[in-house]
Amino acid sequence: MTKRKYSTGCGQFEGKFLVAMPSLSTSFFAQTIIYVCAHNEEGAMGFVVNKPRGMTFWDLVEQTDVFDDSAMPHMPNSVAHAPIGHGGPVDEHRGFVLHSADYCGDATIPISESVFLTSTTQVLRMIANGQGPEQCAISLGYSGWGPGQLETEMMENSWLTLEADPRLVFDQDHDTKYERLLRAAGIQPAHFVADCGHA
Repeated sequence: MTKRKYSTGCGQFEGKFLVAMPSLSTSFFAQTIIYVCAHNEEGAMGFVVNKPRGMTFWDLVEQTDVFDDSAMPHMPNSVAHAPIGHGGPVDEHRGFVLHSADYCGDATIPISESVFLTSTTQVLRMIANGQGPEQCAISLGYSGWGPGQLETEMMENSWLTLEADPRLVFDQDHDTKYERLLRAAGIQPAHFVADCGHA
Protein backbone atom coordinates (compact mmCIF):
# COMPACT_ATOMS: atom_id res chain seq x y z
CA MET A 1 0.00 0.00 0.00
CA THR A 2 1.28 3.47 -0.83
CA LYS A 3 2.10 5.45 2.28
CA ARG A 4 -0.11 8.53 2.49
CA LYS A 5 0.18 11.41 4.88
CA TYR A 6 -3.02 11.84 6.83
CA SER A 7 -4.68 15.22 6.98
CA THR A 8 -4.91 16.90 10.36
CA GLY A 9 -7.25 19.56 8.94
CA CYS A 10 -7.90 22.97 10.43
CA GLY A 11 -11.18 22.12 12.13
CA GLN A 12 -11.14 21.63 15.87
CA PHE A 13 -13.66 18.77 15.70
CA GLU A 14 -12.13 16.83 12.82
CA GLY A 15 -11.28 13.28 13.88
CA LYS A 16 -13.30 13.65 17.11
CA PHE A 17 -16.47 12.06 18.42
CA LEU A 18 -19.59 14.16 18.83
CA VAL A 19 -21.80 12.61 21.51
CA ALA A 20 -25.45 13.67 21.47
CA MET A 21 -26.56 15.51 24.58
CA PRO A 22 -30.01 14.91 26.13
CA SER A 23 -31.32 18.06 24.40
CA LEU A 24 -31.32 16.06 21.15
CA SER A 25 -33.47 13.27 22.61
CA THR A 26 -36.39 13.91 20.25
CA SER A 27 -34.34 14.25 17.06
CA PHE A 28 -32.76 11.79 14.62
CA PHE A 29 -29.52 12.24 16.56
CA ALA A 30 -30.85 11.03 19.94
CA GLN A 31 -28.11 9.04 21.74
CA THR A 32 -25.87 9.04 18.68
CA ILE A 33 -22.11 9.12 18.36
CA ILE A 34 -20.78 10.89 15.28
CA TYR A 35 -17.26 10.49 13.97
CA VAL A 36 -16.33 13.84 12.39
CA CYS A 37 -14.40 13.43 9.13
CA ALA A 38 -14.19 17.05 8.01
CA HIS A 39 -14.58 20.42 9.68
CA ASN A 40 -13.59 23.71 8.06
CA GLU A 41 -14.97 27.11 7.10
CA GLU A 42 -17.38 25.43 4.63
CA GLY A 43 -19.01 23.32 7.33
CA ALA A 44 -18.60 19.83 8.72
CA MET A 45 -19.45 16.24 7.88
CA GLY A 46 -19.29 12.95 9.69
CA PHE A 47 -20.99 9.63 10.27
CA VAL A 48 -23.19 8.27 13.01
CA VAL A 49 -21.36 5.12 14.16
CA ASN A 50 -23.95 3.57 16.49
CA LYS A 51 -27.25 3.56 14.58
CA PRO A 52 -27.90 0.43 12.47
CA ARG A 53 -30.31 0.61 9.55
CA GLY A 54 -31.73 -2.87 10.06
CA MET A 55 -29.99 -4.27 6.99
CA THR A 56 -26.88 -6.38 6.44
CA PHE A 57 -23.98 -6.13 4.02
CA TRP A 58 -25.57 -8.96 2.03
CA ASP A 59 -28.80 -6.96 1.77
CA LEU A 60 -26.84 -3.93 0.56
CA VAL A 61 -24.95 -5.65 -2.25
CA GLU A 62 -28.06 -7.60 -3.26
CA GLN A 63 -30.14 -4.40 -3.56
CA THR A 64 -27.53 -2.37 -5.46
CA ASP A 65 -25.58 -2.69 -8.69
CA VAL A 66 -22.29 -3.66 -7.01
CA PHE A 67 -22.29 -7.06 -8.76
CA ASP A 68 -24.50 -6.37 -11.76
CA ASP A 69 -21.70 -7.39 -14.14
CA SER A 70 -20.50 -10.45 -12.20
CA ALA A 71 -21.71 -13.23 -9.93
CA MET A 72 -22.23 -12.55 -6.24
CA PRO A 73 -19.24 -14.07 -4.40
CA HIS A 74 -19.57 -16.48 -1.52
CA MET A 75 -19.14 -14.43 1.65
CA PRO A 76 -18.36 -15.62 5.18
CA ASN A 77 -21.23 -15.08 7.62
CA SER A 78 -19.22 -12.44 9.48
CA VAL A 79 -19.10 -10.35 6.28
CA ALA A 80 -22.55 -11.11 4.88
CA HIS A 81 -24.28 -10.40 8.21
CA ALA A 82 -22.30 -7.27 9.11
CA PRO A 83 -24.78 -4.49 9.97
CA ILE A 84 -25.09 -1.43 7.76
CA GLY A 85 -25.16 1.82 9.68
CA HIS A 86 -27.37 4.88 9.32
CA GLY A 87 -24.61 7.45 8.83
CA GLY A 88 -26.96 10.40 8.81
CA PRO A 89 -29.95 12.01 7.13
CA VAL A 90 -28.04 13.41 4.11
CA ASP A 91 -27.62 11.41 0.86
CA GLU A 92 -29.16 8.31 2.44
CA HIS A 93 -28.87 6.19 -0.70
CA ARG A 94 -25.12 6.66 -0.98
CA GLY A 95 -22.73 4.23 0.68
CA PHE A 96 -19.64 5.19 2.68
CA VAL A 97 -16.99 2.98 4.26
CA LEU A 98 -14.89 4.03 7.22
CA HIS A 99 -12.03 1.56 7.40
CA SER A 100 -8.60 0.67 8.70
CA ALA A 101 -5.38 1.80 7.00
CA ASP A 102 -4.67 -1.55 5.33
CA TYR A 103 -6.85 -0.63 2.35
CA CYS A 104 -6.20 2.37 0.12
CA GLY A 105 -8.02 2.86 -3.17
CA ASP A 106 -7.74 5.73 -5.64
CA ALA A 107 -10.57 7.60 -3.93
CA THR A 108 -9.58 6.80 -0.34
CA ILE A 109 -9.36 9.81 2.00
CA PRO A 110 -7.21 9.55 5.15
CA ILE A 111 -8.99 11.00 8.18
CA SER A 112 -6.45 10.00 10.82
CA GLU A 113 -3.56 7.56 11.17
CA SER A 114 -6.00 4.70 11.72
CA VAL A 115 -9.32 5.68 10.09
CA PHE A 116 -9.76 6.13 6.33
CA LEU A 117 -12.83 6.88 4.21
CA THR A 118 -13.77 5.36 0.83
CA SER A 119 -17.11 5.78 -0.94
CA THR A 120 -16.74 3.77 -4.16
CA THR A 121 -18.45 0.53 -5.18
CA GLN A 122 -14.96 -0.92 -5.67
CA VAL A 123 -14.35 -1.08 -1.93
CA LEU A 124 -17.67 -2.93 -1.49
CA ARG A 125 -16.57 -5.47 -4.10
CA MET A 126 -13.24 -5.89 -2.32
CA ILE A 127 -14.96 -6.44 1.03
CA ALA A 128 -17.35 -9.00 -0.49
CA ASN A 129 -14.43 -10.85 -2.08
CA GLY A 130 -12.45 -10.93 1.14
CA GLN A 131 -9.87 -8.44 -0.13
CA GLY A 132 -11.08 -5.34 1.66
CA PRO A 133 -9.87 -3.67 4.85
CA GLU A 134 -9.52 -5.76 7.98
CA GLN A 135 -11.81 -3.39 9.88
CA CYS A 136 -14.64 -1.34 8.47
CA ALA A 137 -17.93 0.37 9.24
CA ILE A 138 -20.30 0.70 6.29
CA SER A 139 -22.98 3.37 6.30
CA LEU A 140 -25.68 4.78 4.08
CA GLY A 141 -25.96 8.54 4.34
CA TYR A 142 -23.92 11.05 6.29
CA SER A 143 -24.36 13.90 8.75
CA GLY A 144 -23.62 17.39 7.49
CA TRP A 145 -23.51 20.96 8.77
CA GLY A 146 -23.32 24.24 6.87
CA PRO A 147 -20.81 27.02 7.60
CA GLY A 148 -20.86 27.81 11.33
CA GLN A 149 -23.77 25.44 12.02
CA LEU A 150 -21.84 22.95 14.11
CA GLU A 151 -20.21 25.75 16.09
CA THR A 152 -23.67 27.12 16.86
CA GLU A 153 -24.89 23.69 17.99
CA MET A 154 -21.86 23.38 20.25
CA MET A 155 -22.69 26.75 21.85
CA GLU A 156 -26.25 25.48 22.35
CA ASN A 157 -24.80 22.50 24.24
CA SER A 158 -26.17 19.95 21.76
CA TRP A 159 -22.97 17.89 21.62
CA LEU A 160 -20.24 16.64 23.90
CA THR A 161 -16.85 16.28 22.21
CA LEU A 162 -14.57 13.35 23.02
CA GLU A 163 -11.39 11.93 21.57
CA ALA A 164 -12.31 9.34 18.94
CA ASP A 165 -11.37 5.72 19.63
CA PRO A 166 -10.95 3.85 16.29
CA ARG A 167 -11.99 0.61 18.00
CA LEU A 168 -15.36 2.15 18.74
CA VAL A 169 -15.73 3.39 15.16
CA PHE A 170 -15.47 -0.20 13.89
CA ASP A 171 -17.25 -1.88 16.83
CA GLN A 172 -20.49 -3.52 15.62
CA ASP A 173 -22.18 -3.76 19.03
CA HIS A 174 -24.27 -0.66 18.32
CA ASP A 175 -26.82 -1.12 21.11
CA THR A 176 -24.33 -0.55 23.96
CA LYS A 177 -21.83 1.78 22.24
CA TYR A 178 -23.28 5.08 23.51
CA GLU A 179 -23.36 3.94 27.12
CA ARG A 180 -19.90 2.35 26.91
CA LEU A 181 -18.40 5.55 25.51
CA LEU A 182 -19.91 7.64 28.29
CA ARG A 183 -18.66 5.24 30.95
CA ALA A 184 -15.17 5.18 29.41
CA ALA A 185 -15.18 8.98 29.67
CA GLY A 186 -16.09 8.74 33.37
CA ILE A 187 -19.71 9.77 32.84
CA GLN A 188 -22.56 7.83 34.40
CA PRO A 189 -25.29 7.61 31.71
CA ALA A 190 -28.02 8.01 34.33
CA HIS A 191 -26.46 11.31 35.42
CA PHE A 192 -25.85 12.64 31.92
CA VAL A 193 -27.74 15.91 32.01
CA ALA A 194 -28.16 18.73 29.52
CA ASP A 195 -25.84 21.13 31.28
CA CYS A 196 -22.89 18.71 31.15
CA GLY A 197 -19.63 20.43 30.13
CA HIS A 198 -17.35 19.66 27.19
CA ALA A 199 -14.35 17.39 27.26
